[in-house]
Amino acid sequence: MASDPHFDSQRIVVAVGAIVQGDDGRYLLVKHTPERKGFWQDRWIFPGGKLETGEGVVSGIAREEKEETGLDIVVGRANPWAERIERDGELVPLHVLYFTHMARAVGGHLTPGSDVGEARWVSVTEMRQVWPEMHEDTQTIATLAGIA
Repeated sequence: MASDPHFDSQRIVVAVGAIVQGDDGRYLLVKHTPERKGFWQDRWIFPGGKLETGEGVVSGIAREEKEETGLDIVVGRANPWAERIERDGELVPLHVLYFTHMARAVGGHLTPGSDVGEARWVSVTEMRQVWPEMHEDTQTIATLAGIA
């Protein structure tokens, strides 16, 4: 597994994000720029990122969504948490706890941030079509949230 330059190895990372739904019922997916590299490279994911020290989960979600997509959101119900542990022998280069919420886009304009190369809205039917291109952690999060 290629290590992710945005995460420190041998540490547990708390990641926050949202399954953002638009007025038309479609869900937002993003892809990071190729230059970003890392664990989520070239795969569709829900927008989100690392929780900052001293930041609450809900405010972290709102901040990450704004940074990555330019959208203002209202954060809704919490989804079950998910976890990823990558091992390389005795080393653990990646251990992430994902805390996601459902959210609604309420303002702003969809403008991919500097580390997001692509963004798209998908219906549940379209999500099934891009499922093989979604990161497996995103698939897990979608399933736990009951939208897959």
